[in-house]
Amino acid sequence: MASVIVIGGGLAGLAASAALADAGHAVKLLEARPFLGGRATSYEIGNGEEAEFIDNCQHVLLRCCHNLLDFYRRLGVERHITFYRQFTFIEPGGRRSVLRRGLLPAPAHFAESFVRLKFLNFREKLAVASAMRAIDREHLREDLDSISMQQWLQEKRQPPRAIERFWRQVLVSAINEELDEMAAAHAFQVFRLGFLARSDSYEMGVPAVPLANLYGQDAWQRLGNVELRSRTPVSRIQIAGNLVRGVMAGNQELHADYYVGALPFERVAAVAPELNLDMSAFSHSPITGIHLWFDRPVTDLPHAALLDRTIQWMFDKHEGRYVQLVVSASRSLTEMPRADVIALALHEFAEFFPAVRDAKLEKAHVVKEIRATFSAKPGLEAHRVAVKTRIPNLFLAGDWTKSGWPATMEGAVRSGYLAAEAVTAAAGAPQRFLIPDIA
Repeated sequence: MASVIVIGGGLAGLAASAALADAGHAVKLLEARPFLGGRATSYEIGNGEEAEFIDNCQHVLLRCCHNLLDFYRRLGVERHITFYRQFTFIEPGGRRSVLRRGLLPAPAHFAESFVRLKFLNFREKLAVASAMRAIDREHLREDLDSISMQQWLQEKRQPPRAIERFWRQVLVSAINEELDEMAAAHAFQVFRLGFLARSDSYEMGVPAVPLANLYGQDAWQRLGNVELRSRTPVSRIQIAGNLVRGVMAGNQELHADYYVGALPFERVAAVAPELNLDMSAFSHSPITGIHLWFDRPVTDLPHAALLDRTIQWMFDKHEGRYVQLVVSASRSLTEMPRADVIALALHEFAEFFPAVRDAKLEKAHVVKEIRATFSAKPGLEAHRVAVKTRIPNLFLAGDWTKSGWPATMEGAVRSGYLAAEAVTAAAGAPQRFLIPDIA
């Protein structure tokens, strides 16, 4: 079997490594940081008895994320994902609405709870239902990557409040971009696969352990042919004679038969300038996570969508006393001082959960992930690159490559699996790892 060096320990590199190891190849994974997971990881805050691990941001998945779930199964950690079958939407003031599947088959499985939603009026519900049917009819439209989802919603005469409270609430969190900067193709994909394809595809999985625990050293012991090297930044992929001859990692030169570059798009040009990749079309979209610890429980829900405010989602991390609030596409917060972000979060959170007003805030932590994802703007799809490069033994992976998905954990794993497939084909023993989406 072949030897493979995977550069980058984010989800794309981890998925490629797991698939290649399962296929019997000897894998050496090089990660610059002291932990694995890239932008979907955890790290320690505090000292001594006060130390604890927090996720850089709350990451979730849906049942339709087949490849991400397959990756978790390869590592034997799927038992650490808790799935929920209902979404709670809360309006300022505390009024709640619940969306869950009913007795009807897909794509009408939400009909019973949808008609009972309190945060939309009858006219708005009719408009949303009409647009959802249009998504099923128009998903093959050739212009969906060139127009924004906002343009498509306006074309379908969606009422402003339906756009704000339903479409924006779901899609900005799923794709991490505002509706007027989001290619309609990505929004269509989320709704078709997550809400229309199957009656259980919408179920939301939340890791029950810190993200780093999902792919820590213990999880890799079952794959004995993977060597994990943290704190090993790669400065150069050495290309000569139309082949990769090795990589420079610190002062050490490492060699393998094949190489997978699973790096963020902004780093590829510096590490492998010979590829002549033009990344100028790509930009980032941020996510902000606000961690709050109270002296008493302030919520009775595991998670909730919060309407009409800056904060979009709440996740209970421990017994209602430690919560994480999430703001996707959080450009309005990136330059805001930490104290102001916390004050804003507390003020808004109390509008949904009055118990916050009587609780004491024991500590708070703000994580601004400035480079959380690429901006899934119209026209970008043409600039995403394939996993194969012009160098026969060099392949690319990352959520920014042509994975078939937007910048999500599922997209990253898909890209890793595609790169692993390309390696096995080049090695003369092709294997399939990618699980196709449900049509």
